[in-house]
Amino acid sequence: MFPGLFEHHLEEACKVWKKFLAALLVIPLFVLIISGCQGGDSSKEKQSNVVDTKAKPVDGNLKPLKKPTTVVIAEDDSASAAGFYIANAKGYFKDYNIKIKFAKFSNSDDMLPALASGKVDIAGGISSASFFNSMAQGIDVKMIADKGHNLKGQSYFSFVVSKKMKNKIKSYKDFKGKKIAVSTKNGVDDYIFSKMLKHAGLSRKDVHFVLMPDFGNMVSAISNGTIDAALQIEPMITQGEAEGIHYRFGDTTDYAPKAQIAMVLGSPKFVDDEHAVALRFMVAYLKGVRDYNDAFVKGKGNKKEIIDIMTKNTSLKDPKIWNKVSVIGLDPNGKMFVNNIKDQYKWYKSRGGIDGNVNVNKAVDTSLAKEAVKVLGPYK
Repeated sequence: MFPGLFEHHLEEACKVWKKFLAALLVIPLFVLIISGCQGGDSSKEKQSNVVDTKAKPVDGNLKPLKKPTTVVIAEDDSASAAGFYIANAKGYFKDYNIKIKFAKFSNSDDMLPALASGKVDIAGGISSASFFNSMAQGIDVKMIADKGHNLKGQSYFSFVVSKKMKNKIKSYKDFKGKKIAVSTKNGVDDYIFSKMLKHAGLSRKDVHFVLMPDFGNMVSAISNGTIDAALQIEPMITQGEAEGIHYRFGDTTDYAPKAQIAMVLGSPKFVDDEHAVALRFMVAYLKGVRDYNDAFVKGKGNKKEIIDIMTKNTSLKDPKIWNKVSVIGLDPNGKMFVNNIKDQYKWYKSRGGIDGNVNVNKAVDTSLAKEAVKVLGPYK
């Protein structure tokens, strides 16, 4: 009766059904997308379960943890651990419901596997071929913050020269032919030594390299004339000067201004899987480092309180020497000299000290320190 009308309605009906079927297909996909988004937030949701959302923020908007959580730090009473000691003594970790347990290891070879496996959460690492070699062999750890560098004009690591050589050694070039003690081979000390030689226009063949792991023995060796100079460390530098045995020669920043000596190391399990705890740990740590800088670099705050904490926790027990020594540099924002870490790795590698390869970009993770600075604000 109406030619083509049935066909027209049939065609329209098919169009409607097609749209409906398409919608049915899209809905599950939409559900999958939504659930996927929720899955991406599951870690944050998991982290929020460990935070006391009802408590007042401690720093910025950062609230404490719900339950006391223990963080294990591998340390050896070194001065570079000042941030840990100060934050612990002043209750910065406690404010976030974090309990600190210090674990001691006989050597770094035992410490690194424990760190990689998550038995230890945090450790202090000294740059060396051995350190990078462990990583090249599959020991997975992350470098997350600064734990030691030289401050300009008052380096914690510095060359000292025998008082007997005062008229013979007046410049770095005068090290030629002299017996110089260094505590490591293919370690950060050796790297600094190589930088000095390059600065002086000398080669290793021009000097007598004396491997002497014990810094105390260096003082004795200079005193009895066995060596002429040494790459020494505090407090031996100050003590040797006070006893008239040697004198500080120049400053390490003359030839290695941005040498990264030590780093805060984090277990990947701790840094990645326990982010809420790790972030609060880093905030507390940087607060401790800032108190350290206030006392030793800026000369403000309660310096006596900080020295008391250091004497209780480190091998240097004399408060008077703490007022004289050149302290190790600790960046109040946790920044590391990342390019120098890469340079040291290449140097160790070129000397055959590393068997295998390390992706330094992957091993260095500055995100936690940056996030902590956002909470605290940059140090001024």
